[in-house]
Amino acid sequence: MSDPRPNILYIMSDDHTVNAISCYNGWLKEVVDTPNIDRIANEGMRFDNCICNNALCSPSRASIITGQYSHKNGVLRLNQPLSDDHPNFVRQLQASGYQTGIAGKWHLGSEPDGFDYWEVLPGQGAYFDPSFTRNGEPTQYEGYATDIITDLSLNWLKARDPDKPFLMLCHHKAPHGLWEYAPRHADLFTDGDVPEPSNLYKPFDKVSSALENHHRTMLSQAERMDEGVRGREWPTGRLDTTGMSTQEKIQAAYQKYVKDYLRCITAIDEGVGRLLDYLDEEGLTENTIVVYTSDQGMFLGEHSYFDKRLILEESLLMPYVMRYPKVIAPGSVNEDIVVNVDFGATYLDFAGLQPDAQVQGRSFRALCEGDTPEDWRQSAFYAYWDGPTKHYGVRTQNYTLAVHRTGERDLFDLEKDPWEMTSVYGDPAYADVQAEVEADLARLIEEIDISAEELPQE
Repeated sequence: MSDPRPNILYIMSDDHTVNAISCYNGWLKEVVDTPNIDRIANEGMRFDNCICNNALCSPSRASIITGQYSHKNGVLRLNQPLSDDHPNFVRQLQASGYQTGIAGKWHLGSEPDGFDYWEVLPGQGAYFDPSFTRNGEPTQYEGYATDIITDLSLNWLKARDPDKPFLMLCHHKAPHGLWEYAPRHADLFTDGDVPEPSNLYKPFDKVSSALENHHRTMLSQAERMDEGVRGREWPTGRLDTTGMSTQEKIQAAYQKYVKDYLRCITAIDEGVGRLLDYLDEEGLTENTIVVYTSDQGMFLGEHSYFDKRLILEESLLMPYVMRYPKVIAPGSVNEDIVVNVDFGATYLDFAGLQPDAQVQGRSFRALCEGDTPEDWRQSAFYAYWDGPTKHYGVRTQNYTLAVHRTGERDLFDLEKDPWEMTSVYGDPAYADVQAEVEADLARLIEEIDISAEELPQE
C-alpha cells in the first residue's frame, strides 16, 4: 500500500528578490513576467512577510535545513560546514520513509546529509558546462546550469518509487552574480530602459554612517563591469564607462545589471513550468506541496546598492509562494511574519512528524490553512556577521531597528517610509515606538538564546 503523505517539491533560487516576481506586484511589475512562479501563488498562497534571519547564502541554507538561527547551527558566514549533530528536517523525513533528493546549489562547507541522491555544485558553481558532485563522485554536463538543474531534478523524480512520498530540493544557482543568462534570452529587454527605483541616485535622506557605508554600490558595479578597471572581460560583455559622469555610470550599470538579472530569472521560471507540468502529467499535483523561494532577497539598485546582507527590506525579505491543493486556498495571501527557520518544521508537520527539540522554528501549517494562532510572532530577529557591515536587529510588522557594530542605530517606519530613506532613531516623536521596538529586540535575544558575546560586533 502506498504512503498517503504529501510529496514535497521545494524550488529555491539564489538572490531572487520579491521585486523581480510578477505576482508580488513590485516596482518592476511593468517588465517582470514570471508566469510559472505566479501559478504557484495563484493556485496557492503568497507570503508577504517571509524573512531571512541572516541574508547570506550559506547561513540562510543552514537555517532552512536545521531550523536554527546562525549562532546555534554554527554557519555564520559563507562556505562554513554544517555539522551533522544539528537538527536536519531532510534527515527526519528520510528516516520516516520519504525518498529524498537535491540537485543544484548546496553552498555549505560539508556534504549534504539526509539525501538518498545528491548532485550539487562546488561552491557557487558555473553557469555554463558546470561540474557537480553526485553522491561523492564528480560529474559534468554541457549546457546552461538552470536547465541542467531542472533536468537533474526531473530525472530523479521520474526514477523515484511511486509508492513512497518524496522530498525533492531543486536549488538553482541563478540569479546569483555574475548574471550569465542563457543565449536564448539575449534579446530580452533590449527595446528600451527598464524602470529605475526612486532612490537609485539618492540612497538615503538621513541614516547612520554605518548604513551609508555599504560598499556594494551601483557605482562600484560600474567599475567592475568596465574592462579597463578590472582588466578582464565581464561575462556578459564589457560596460565602457569612458567619459561618463557619476550619474551616467550608475545609470548604465543599473540597466546592464538588472537586464542580465531578469534574463537569468526567465530561465528559472521556465524550469519551474517544466516541473509543474510534470506533476500535472503524472497526476501528482493534488498531493504535492510545491514551494518557490530564494535564500534571501537582493538589492536591484534600491539605495544605489546591489547584493544583499543588510537588514533593509529588499535584502531580508524572501519570496515564498506555496501550493498544496488539499489545504491551501487558491489565490490566498498571508501577511504574518514567517522566518526561514520555520520551513522545515512546517514540512515535517504536513508529514505528520514533530521537529527535533533543538529546532527554533515553528510550523506555519495553520497559516497555510488560513488560521493565524493568537500567539503567532509579531517580529523577527536578524543578524549579519560577515565583513564590515556587521549588525543585528529586529523587523516587526511596522518597524525595523538596526544595531550596527559601531554602536550606531537606525529605526525605520515601514508604513510611512517603505523605501527606508530616513532613520527616526532618536526622534522625540518616536520615543515610545523606539522603546517598544528595543524591548522587543531584547526579548528576542533572550528567546533565541544568543549571548552578548555571540552578537555581531568588532
